[in-house]
Amino acid sequence: MGTKNRKITRRTVLAGAAATGASFAIHRRARAVEPVKIGFTMPKTGYLGVACPVAYQAYELWRDQVNAAGGLKIAGSEPRPIEFISYDDQSEPSKTVQIYQKMITQDKVDLLLSPYGTPFHLALGPVAERHKFPIVGSTSNSTLLRDLGVKYMWAGQQAPDVYAPEMVKFMQSVGIDSASMLTLQLPASLEFKKFLTPELEKAGIRLDANDEYPNSITDMTAMVGSVKAAGSKAVLGLSYPLDSALYVKTAREMKIDVPMQLLFIGPALPFFSQQYTGADLEGLMTIGEWSPSQTAWPKAKPFYDAYMAKWNEKPDYLDSVISYASCEILEQAVAKVGLDHEKLREVISTDTFDTIKGPIKFDGNDNVATKPGLLQVQNGELEIVWPKEIATATFKPKQGWS
Repeated sequence: MGTKNRKITRRTVLAGAAATGASFAIHRRARAVEPVKIGFTMPKTGYLGVACPVAYQAYELWRDQVNAAGGLKIAGSEPRPIEFISYDDQSEPSKTVQIYQKMITQDKVDLLLSPYGTPFHLALGPVAERHKFPIVGSTSNSTLLRDLGVKYMWAGQQAPDVYAPEMVKFMQSVGIDSASMLTLQLPASLEFKKFLTPELEKAGIRLDANDEYPNSITDMTAMVGSVKAAGSKAVLGLSYPLDSALYVKTAREMKIDVPMQLLFIGPALPFFSQQYTGADLEGLMTIGEWSPSQTAWPKAKPFYDAYMAKWNEKPDYLDSVISYASCEILEQAVAKVGLDHEKLREVISTDTFDTIKGPIKFDGNDNVATKPGLLQVQNGELEIVWPKEIATATFKPKQGWS
């Protein structure tokens, strides 16, 4: 009996040793496949800290999906796992520049994803050009990137000179003939105002109130009071997340009864719908042209479901979507031409890419395949109300507050 047990034990040990050896061999082979290092910054602290998760979480979802499917497909070689190298730029464009230069020269990243926000893209454009390092832009909409003449960065969102006329067409379509404009003194908002103001004038839409305010604002009572006194049919808040939330708080307290109330960036963000619900959120508008219920884009609903499953919250219909789509573009380009930066620049500049927001194609720096759109909160969900070709609902005037 003892001898039999010793034989079993010996066989068990030998089997275990063989399994361990096989495991080490597999591990060595796995280690031989070096990960693709992809770098980026995010404003995890500073004034944009509340907004950046929507982009960062989209990046992480994409990375995890690609790795789960076997790794990033690279033309001419086997797939490789993705490894992120990311830093907090503290909501300061100057830090973004320093960090991206570090990632290129010291971290030796293979690829780069874009930072969060227009000022950060603009600061990064010359860096991409100097190092000839392609970066598919995401959360940026500015003509200035085009004016810089960079050939290694592309804008995922539409520039204000394209967006402003579309916004005015929508206003005309729903009978808006007067507006009040509140503008945050940051580059993206000021540039949008630059193009929107003449379009309003051209369309005969009266601009009743026209105020600007600093990023440090903590009280909007006076400005919102001017809106109430003017009796405009639209409020155009060219705002960022925190001041958008401040507007809602103030407008609710002052019972601003205006049919169209649009906030540039905010209502689509998860933190916004956690802070405001029901009638406070209902009827608010924001920029964006994506919806998971738009059946013309078969990848849209699966992305929404995957994002919900991973993060237990809805994606932002603007920034989450374009951040993920920028990854899709890079992924498809790498699968076609590999990691060579010049080949990537060429294919990104010329190809059409299949993304969760439909086809994307660049002409110069600009995304020319996506038409600018507007979203509205209806029954607690964001719906596309403009342009009509992709609308998932029709506009409803905002009805009061909670």
